[in-house]
Amino acid sequence: MLLNLAIIFLFIFIFFNLRNFLKFQRKQKVLKAKKLTTFNKKNLNNWMNLTKKERYNLSKQDSVNYMDRRKLLLDQIRNEYKKISKENSEENIKKK
Repeated sequence: MLLNLAIIFLFIFIFFNLRNFLKFQRKQKVLKAKKLTTFNKKNLNNWMNLTKKERYNLSKQDSVNYMDRRKLLLDQIRNEYKKISKENSEENIKKK
């Protein structure tokens, strides 16, 4: 009984340490990627010095950000169109 309890506590201890280690690694990767998110002619060499995987991840992230902005803009356009259509239909009803 005591041995089983000790084994359970050992696994819990290992689990929490592993989780903390993985969180730390993930934060380091995010911080590293955030340093190099904007590229222009001045820092073209920095872009070229990135690995193929890092360039791919950055371009993928840019693509996702673009799609999110595009979705928001399309939603705004749709809402405006609905407002205009509703106003026009109300005006037509008032005229009749």
